[in-house]
Amino acid sequence: MDARFRIRPATIADVPALVAVERACFSDPWSAHSITEVVQVATSRAFLAEGSGEIVGYLLARLSGPEGEILDLAVLPRARRRGIARSLLDVASAALAEAGVEHVFLEVRESNRAALALYAAAGYRTIGMRRHYYRNPPEDALVLRTALVPRGNSDR
Repeated sequence: MDARFRIRPATIADVPALVAVERACFSDPWSAHSITEVVQVATSRAFLAEGSGEIVGYLLARLSGPEGEILDLAVLPRARRRGIARSLLDVASAALAEAGVEHVFLEVRESNRAALALYAAAGYRTIGMRRHYYRNPPEDALVLRTALVPRGNSDR
């Protein structure tokens, strides 16, 4: 795969490719129906990364007033360590800030050191734990949070 990629909003037409990435990345993948729901809902934001004519990663987020949540972030194993996840996270954070979100939350497997390092570098901090959150394999989730400065509100 070419190291170059571009980030763009995901559409309903992209769902089959997002499902394929999801299944390649996770032992307990989201269903096509769940991904479709997020992509088509107005209170969600969905972005994907394309490289060499294929979708190599994506991020799904939702917002509710001043709070946002990263629901899912996936990058194909062969495309990792190229800045794709960080770019998706940065684009999503900017979109959430544009929508007035002030704080973003997410859950991550306690054992996922690569994801924890990514989120720490992006300013996320651990604020709690959800016991037995993941099913396959069973594992606790760490709850992370970061603060955003909503666009147009630079005096905060």
